[in-house]
Amino acid sequence: MLLLPHGRVMLTFSHIYILRYRFVCLILSVGYFLYQFTEANYNNFGIQFRYLTIWGLTTAMVATWLLYKSKHKGLPESYLPFVSATAVLNAMVVFLYWKLYFIDPSLVNYSGSIVWFQEYYLHILGPALIILDALLLNNSFTQVKKGVMTILAICLLYILWSEAVTGPLNDTPEGSVTNGLPYPFLNNMSFSERVSFYSTTIVTGLGFYAVGWILAKLKSKFAE
Repeated sequence: MLLLPHGRVMLTFSHIYILRYRFVCLILSVGYFLYQFTEANYNNFGIQFRYLTIWGLTTAMVATWLLYKSKHKGLPESYLPFVSATAVLNAMVVFLYWKLYFIDPSLVNYSGSIVWFQEYYLHILGPALIILDALLLNNSFTQVKKGVMTILAICLLYILWSEAVTGPLNDTPEGSVTNGLPYPFLNNMSFSERVSFYSTTIVTGLGFYAVGWILAKLKSKFAE
């Protein structure tokens, strides 16, 4: 290895570092993904997939698997739109969860607080790991148009899933306006109020994407 040019040596170390990082991230995400099936309420249609947090976990697991597999094969960084959208989705999960939690934990945990190690992985560590990969390793925020379209599609699909599928097919949580929507506070909102909340949340997500794009630009400039 000492006989190789300096740049080549650094590339080799970088490849190994990224591969190991993604392997650890993959093991954690798969473990927590499978753990959800041991804690899920099987009386509710959609089980744990009713929750945006689990969508964030699932997309992070899939993204990490794709990135690990690609890096293991020695391929260039890819899946940029999906990875950037996954990072934004997980940033939204962190922002929404803790914003509502500090107002009132019952707004997001109608059946009581979840075990501490799951709470902090799902709402801090797990999202942080995929966000760091997107920003520092995958350089995901460079295909802006495709990335924005991907996060918009995920958001709209989740809203449709909640409003048209899991909400009508579940009786809990119960609210003053409706029942069955995944988070307690949503059931206390009228349909127009929920539309306003969803719209604001999507705009927040686009704001996070803009932040990711700006950070990617700054990283590129410092690397020159």
